[in-house]
Amino acid sequence: MKRQHQILLAILAVQLILSIVVFWPRSTVTAQSEPVFGDLEASDIVALTITDAEGESIALSKASGSWALTEADDYPAQAEKIAPVLDDIASLVTGRLVTRTDASHRQLQVAPDSYQRRIEFETSGGREHVFYLGSSPSYGATHFRRADQNETYLTDAITVWEASTAATTWIDTVYQSVERDTITRIELMNGNGTFIFDRGDEDTWTMENLPEGETLDNLKVSSLLGQVASVSVTKPLGKEQKPAYGLDQPSAVVTLESLGRNITLRVGTQDPSDGAYAVSSSDSPYLVRITEYMGNQLVEKTLSDFLQVPPTPAPAP
Repeated sequence: MKRQHQILLAILAVQLILSIVVFWPRSTVTAQSEPVFGDLEASDIVALTITDAEGESIALSKASGSWALTEADDYPAQAEKIAPVLDDIASLVTGRLVTRTDASHRQLQVAPDSYQRRIEFETSGGREHVFYLGSSPSYGATHFRRADQNETYLTDAITVWEASTAATTWIDTVYQSVERDTITRIELMNGNGTFIFDRGDEDTWTMENLPEGETLDNLKVSSLLGQVASVSVTKPLGKEQKPAYGLDQPSAVVTLESLGRNITLRVGTQDPSDGAYAVSSSDSPYLVRITEYMGNQLVEKTLSDFLQVPPTPAPAP
């Protein structure tokens, strides 16, 4: 009986080892390491679309030597931010094979219906390629697979975080920029009134129609100046002024006078999903969204937000 138990335990151990060998994801250095996309050069890529696991996507394309966000009426993108990812794609190789079958594609998150990133790109020759970035079994290592092949590999050339679907990853996030020292007049109009400030000597500000007995807080006007002189974008919207943006009847309008010209920023409605505001600037042909915080700073300002708070009376002895 004891002999039979030993034999059964030995068989069980062998089965366990075989299961680990067959099903455990692993990287194997193949005899030959070849480029995944043949003789692809980073400079060959002229269009790139990245989709994440939540279905959010970003589409970039290159025309006349410049990169742009395709779905935002070619909002300018920055080539220096895109180039490293194109280099990474071109450098993918077959050196670390994980599996040759499709049985583990979902487990490794490189399946058509289960992935971390789906990356599609087009070359100047008109060829289109699709591949998936999946799970990361260890720091700096990511599973990936060409959509037209079963083989899944490991790479340290590209990570999921580099392949971002956020527009701000690929663009200059400064939407409106006016040199603060050149601004001599600020006019803010919202549902609470119209507030007009003029710059005096030594960066002191005065306010039109300041109520009698009130004192303007110069620091609060300077804070407003900083907010409207440099406006950051969270998402480009394109050039079309859609009714949903609410810019025909804006929630706030800011006009800056600088070097003899006026720059107007119009604040529309909020996106119900994240509270971001649609805005337009006379300095740009594009509409964008700004943060809820920034929008609220302009839409909700009242007269009291610009006045000095009276000192608290000293308590009676």
